[in-house]
Amino acid sequence: MLEARGATADITSDGPCEPVGRTQAEAKKPVLMVLHQRHSSPGHVGQWFQRNGHALDLRRPCYDDPLPETLEHHCGAVIFGGPQSANDMDEYIRREVGWVGVALKEKKPFLGICLGAQMLAHHLGAKVDHCQNACVEIGYHPVHCTDPNKTLGELPKHVYQWHREGFDIPGGARLLARSDGAFPNQAMIFGPAAVGIQFHPEITYTQVNRWSGSNPTRLLMRGARPRPDHLAGHLTHGPLVRQWLDQFLSRWVKAGLVAV
Repeated sequence: MLEARGATADITSDGPCEPVGRTQAEAKKPVLMVLHQRHSSPGHVGQWFQRNGHALDLRRPCYDDPLPETLEHHCGAVIFGGPQSANDMDEYIRREVGWVGVALKEKKPFLGICLGAQMLAHHLGAKVDHCQNACVEIGYHPVHCTDPNKTLGELPKHVYQWHREGFDIPGGARLLARSDGAFPNQAMIFGPAAVGIQFHPEITYTQVNRWSGSNPTRLLMRGARPRPDHLAGHLTHGPLVRQWLDQFLSRWVKAGLVAV
């Protein structure tokens, strides 16, 4: 998976966040969030949990943060993207890929975003690899739902991508969304609430601006959109993605998705 380097740790909003009362916050478990760079941000995903009374338990295994032995004390886990590959032999990457089994065994809500989805696929024995034609997906690209049950809800028609690897669908998992581009598999579910998505619904305007502005050589790769399209696309498609994300997370955190 390929994530723009230099993303910051601020949870930058494209709109106002509503404060959550202390009583409500204390009644809800924190969410585990695994990040892959020192300044990476959970963006709109982190904002949603904060607005809805969940503390963010941020872990960075690449900087020796441990992962919990159980998710008993968490409402679920989100593994975000990063410049690493699920195929890397670094100890912390292998540890993360193996740790996915904790969420699966306990049937806790699990969300893998880009690299996180590829780690889920890799853990389940599926292939994670580059496009054979050396293509990438960077910028806003179209996706379409393939799931008649609409397990993920009403998917937006365009989503933000930043990757050069994709995943095959593991045995026992179900494909939920596809694209017509170099990486057809865009979303899957395994079990009742382990979801992997190739795209980045967490992305904020600040992140789009930073990623596209600090990685000019990436935007020259086949399949990358020019920088003005990133910014204009976010203004057009971002609100619809956030609307979908709000609805999806409210069901996901309760393990309220349709079981396979």
